[in-house]
Amino acid sequence: MDYLEILKERRKTSKIYSKHQATGLLLAKTLADDDHKSLYIKLAKEYDDDRLLDLAKEVARRKNVENKGAYFMRLLTKTAIRKKKKGK
Repeated sequence: MDYLEILKERRKTSKIYSKHQATGLLLAKTLADDDHKSLYIKLAKEYDDDRLLDLAKEVARRKNVENKGAYFMRLLTKTAIRKKKKGK
């Protein structure tokens, strides 16, 4: 196997190093929106993980929503989910 093929194979596996990365990837999977994984990782870093996952599961259950990622973001701006406190 040449080097480029090895890199293509390595790209397929996910490398998760922290909790917010795992939560962000789970959000992307739940909402079927893999194109915006980095956005969900950023949100998981800033907001409460459990509340985000609850909201994503609620959106995923709705069958009539065409763009679940956009609807999730809309609900996120409308609901009062608190941001995480930054540690000093």
